[in-house]
Amino acid sequence: MVATSSSASLRRWIGLNLRQLRKEAGKQRSEVMERLGLSRAQVGHLETAERLPSKPVLEILLDFYGVPERLPDFLRIVEAARKAKNWWAELADAVPPWFDLFLGYESGAAELSSFDALLVRGLLQTRAYAEAVIRADPELTDDDVQQRVELRMGRQRILDREDDPVRLWTVLDEAVLYRKRGDSAVMREQLAHLLEMSERPRIDIQVLPLDAGAHTAQQGGTFTLMKFPPDMKNDPGVAYVELVNTGLYIEDPEEIALYERTLRRVHALAATPEDSRGIIQRAMKEV
Repeated sequence: MVATSSSASLRRWIGLNLRQLRKEAGKQRSEVMERLGLSRAQVGHLETAERLPSKPVLEILLDFYGVPERLPDFLRIVEAARKAKNWWAELADAVPPWFDLFLGYESGAAELSSFDALLVRGLLQTRAYAEAVIRADPELTDDDVQQRVELRMGRQRILDREDDPVRLWTVLDEAVLYRKRGDSAVMREQLAHLLEMSERPRIDIQVLPLDAGAHTAQQGGTFTLMKFPPDMKNDPGVAYVELVNTGLYIEDPEEIALYERTLRRVHALAATPEDSRGIIQRAMKEV
C-alpha cells in the first residue's frame, strides 16, 4: 500500500515515527544532535521530514533508539518518499499553499471519513456541480475556475485506483441535497451521481436528516478524518478542518480521538446507507 502513497504522507510517517521513537527511548534532541554531529535545526528537519534521512543516519538513529530492527521499514518508506511524484504538479497555480499538504495526505490515505454540512464532498462532485461551487468566488478568472475544476476532478482518481482504492465514508447533512449549486439540471445530475457512487463497495454515503436533532458536529461543521495504510505503523492519522483561507491539520492523537467520537455519534444519528439512498431519490424529485 505504501506504493500508492504520496510523498507528503510518507514524509509525515517518517518524521512522526522518528520523534516518537526518540521520546520512547528517553532521548533529548540535544543528545541526538551530539550523536549525529548535527545542529538543532538539522535534527528538527529530520523529525519533520523536511530532510529525508540517509541510510547511515537511520542506522545510527535506530540503533541509538534501541530499535535497529526497524531499519528495513524505514529504508523502504524513505525510498518510496523520494520516488513519489505529485500528480497535481501541472495544476500548481490552482493549489493554494495550505492546500498542497491536504492533496498529499488525501492521495496517500487508505481511508477518508467526513461530515459535510455545506457541500457535497469534492471527491463526489460532478464536473458541473464543482464548477458552480468554484464560480462562487468572484475574484477567479475563467482560467482559474477551469484549473480548479480539473484539480477537483483529478482528486477523484483515488476512488478508481486498481490497487487499494481509498475507502470513503461520508455523512451529508440533508440540507446539502437541496442547497442549490447551478441550475436544477446540475443538482439532479449531482444527486444521481451520489446514488451511483453509493453503490460502490468501498463508498458509504449517509444522510443526516433535517430532523435528526442537535449533535456535537454542529459546533465545528465540516471536517475530514484521514487514515493511512496499515503498513505505515503507529500513524494515528490526521483530522482536517477547512477554513475560509487556510486549512487546520490536527495531528495530536487525543484531539483526533475527539473527532473520531464526534463522527461516530453523527454516524449513529444519520440514516443508514440504504435509507439514505431513498432520501437522495426524494430530493431528486423535489429539486
